[in-house]
Amino acid sequence: MSPPGLSQKSTLYRLGGFAAGNPWRVLAGWAVVIALVVGLWAAFGEGTSDDITIPGMPSQQALDLLEERFPEQAGGRAVAVFATSDGTMSDPPNAEAVRATLDRIGRLDGVAQVIEPFGPAASLLQSPDGTVAYAQILYDRGAREVTPEQIDDLFATGDPAREAGLEVGFGGQVVERTEPEQARTAELVGLAVAVAVLLIAFGSVIAMGAPLLGALLGVGVGMLLIGLLASVMDVMSVAPTMATMIGIAVGIDYALFVVTRHRQHLAFGHSVVESVALATHSAGRSVIFAGVTVVISMLGLTLVGIPLIASMGVAVAITVSVAVLVAITFLPALLGLIGTNIDRLRTPGIKVRAEIDPDSPTAWSARWARSVTRHPWRALAIGVPLLLVLAIPAASLRTGWPDARNRPQDSPPRVAFDLLTRGFGIGANAPLLAVIDLDDAEPDAAATISGALAELPGVSQTTPPLPNEEGTAAIVQVTPNSGPEDEATEDLVRAIRDQGALEESTGARIDVTGATAFYIDISQRLNDRLPIFIAAVVSLSFLLLTAVFRAPVVAAKAAVMNLLGIGAAYGVVVAVFQWGWAKDLIGLEQTVPIISFLPMGLFAVLFGLSMDYEVFILSRIREAWIVDHDNESAIVHGLSASARVITAAAAIMFAVFASFVAGDSAEIKMFGLGLAVAVLLDATVIRMLVVPASMKVLGNANWWIPNWLDRLLPNLDIEGSEADEELDPPPPTPHPTETASA
Repeated sequence: MSPPGLSQKSTLYRLGGFAAGNPWRVLAGWAVVIALVVGLWAAFGEGTSDDITIPGMPSQQALDLLEERFPEQAGGRAVAVFATSDGTMSDPPNAEAVRATLDRIGRLDGVAQVIEPFGPAASLLQSPDGTVAYAQILYDRGAREVTPEQIDDLFATGDPAREAGLEVGFGGQVVERTEPEQARTAELVGLAVAVAVLLIAFGSVIAMGAPLLGALLGVGVGMLLIGLLASVMDVMSVAPTMATMIGIAVGIDYALFVVTRHRQHLAFGHSVVESVALATHSAGRSVIFAGVTVVISMLGLTLVGIPLIASMGVAVAITVSVAVLVAITFLPALLGLIGTNIDRLRTPGIKVRAEIDPDSPTAWSARWARSVTRHPWRALAIGVPLLLVLAIPAASLRTGWPDARNRPQDSPPRVAFDLLTRGFGIGANAPLLAVIDLDDAEPDAAATISGALAELPGVSQTTPPLPNEEGTAAIVQVTPNSGPEDEATEDLVRAIRDQGALEESTGARIDVTGATAFYIDISQRLNDRLPIFIAAVVSLSFLLLTAVFRAPVVAAKAAVMNLLGIGAAYGVVVAVFQWGWAKDLIGLEQTVPIISFLPMGLFAVLFGLSMDYEVFILSRIREAWIVDHDNESAIVHGLSASARVITAAAAIMFAVFASFVAGDSAEIKMFGLGLAVAVLLDATVIRMLVVPASMKVLGNANWWIPNWLDRLLPNLDIEGSEADEELDPPPPTPHPTETASA
């Protein structure tokens, strides 16, 4: 049964009331949608890919030339590395064991050629002391097209060599581009903490279960939609992990805000349907605009110019969008179905709280808010310098791509990396492929270039040029003295590309490709686009917040606060991963450069999530401001009313993100730590200290807006006009099952 006057209320109010009054119809609708998505996913869904292309970048141009002139050499490359502590690799027993393994490799699906470390190639593929050797494995498809099953088959071929007492490892771009499987432990730990926080916050198993069920539904549907997305575009392999991480966090948070409002309205004595409608009207609007800010930030990754990176942004945006839809449709229906039983199955020892009067002088949040507004400069003097100090390490941020040294010690790529380093030097793990276009070149141009490249500083050795059948191109493998992560390798790539005089004298054109060159180009592209990306995301978010709150000063302050928080998160990540502070605590064996797409990816996620809390707390502040236009009173009310729920939401997000630090992937560790630190700072230092203090200092200027701008912007008011406040008048008598404790 619909509440009286429902048709005159807001769209979200009517939606919430309909869902609560007709729960089975809404849930049936969701069941149909899920069945349709599952059917489409089963028919058209695809797996993820790491087929990175960088349109217009030098390494991509070299790869294109390689595929055109050397189709048989353009496939993915791997290496099988062998080492002995008994004699040399050329000794008959060792050589026989190696050949037995290489014979197995040659018969694998997708393997086009195996170059064994004996005969003419021995001088290049065996270490000077003869104790380490490696075979080159060439696939008939690109490195990103080799399946995980084919890589597992490759790993299984090493038994003959191992049985002969040899150490065996497998590396190269085919192997190293795969990420270690992320155990589900991280998600389970995050969910377990979320359950505990919700039980404490609500004191009821049923009240806890509603947000959790909604979040899991949103993530599940999001994963299916990402599978469908993969059928029309390549989706980065890390995208599902990122989407799961963020989807669980925002899904629980969005549901938490709706359920909290619903329980408050129930405590005031509203009927179930009316309570859900009011909660959807108020918290639902906040959820929508909070979700929109996250989506804007994630879709900003499409500005990068690397399709695979853009796919990660689209994948996360899809999952967040589903979380918003769940919060304003599925969740209201579920709450309507639960009815007045929401506080059944109470948690032993936990008192059910509805926070009917957050402004009560006994509420800790109210006392805190009054303290901050009484001493705003003191609060700013604590909060702002703390954020700035934490951000200091970010000034030395260096991007790159963690190599196989960061894999578990016994993993095949780590073994291969260590063995190659032992036998040939670390540069053997960062081979560069110089592709020489000989269309207009002199007869001996390739040999001249190979010799000249060998003389460059930082080059360990070069191979003799290998021409194609037509003689229109040649390839030369360049082995640097430095490793894949080292700045010296980047300098060498640039030096090879900066051979204008050599190109002019030989008539040839020199390009460089290979996994190491690709990652260097990715870093360069991301660094070049980062300022554009930040400017676009900040500008769009500023306009959105200004339209929502009709307060450009508040919107600008929110952007500045978010940038401070993100800078602090960057600083902590650099201090741990690049400087090595406390690295052992997160299972990191050595320092690594910051993964190339982390600054942009982390910014996209953090800016959106930071705006979540900004929207929720400012919506409560503006509620009070609309009523009496008392800035200090509005700040106290908003902080008091939202402090407890934001604390619970932040605790859940922190737990979900921090749990991913336990994974094996350095990239996921970085994201998990950066997100966890940022959420912790955002919910404590920024939202509970800096934001209220700065709003007190600014006074009524917070709510100033030029008339021309007010007329120009669309009306996206989260809480509605003054008249909308009539939607939420508390009845005089609280619900008998609740308390007025804050």
